[in-house]
Amino acid sequence: QVQLVESGGGFVQPGGSLRLSCAASGSIFDINAMAWYRQAPGKERELVAKIISGGSANYADSVKGRFTISRDNAKNTVYLQMNSLKPEDTAVYYCNALYKPLGNPWSLLELWGQGTLVTVSS
Repeated sequence: QVQLVESGGGFVQPGGSLRLSCAASGSIFDINAMAWYRQAPGKERELVAKIISGGSANYADSVKGRFTISRDNAKNTVYLQMNSLKPEDTAVYYCNALYKPLGNPWSLLELWGQGTLVTVSS
């Protein structure tokens, strides 16, 4: 069974930093892309940052210059370094992966993590 396990959420004051981690495990042949989404109360889920296997990344305008996504392909792990956090960054952050499963590398499947809460408040 393939799963994503997130960690690193918590409470931080405005201007602070947090680092989220997400590790993929299970019968994975290859991971094409990994991403972080977030969903604030009463709002739709939105893309925060995405990184493909070659290392190219893109970010939501609201986090550019403050957040950095990185990936360890050997560990099937993606990170999100969040600096200069603002109250509006408060949300549940979800890890997402597009992967090819072992035994069927011609398929491309999508997987979500369980989410980790980030709260930015004074």
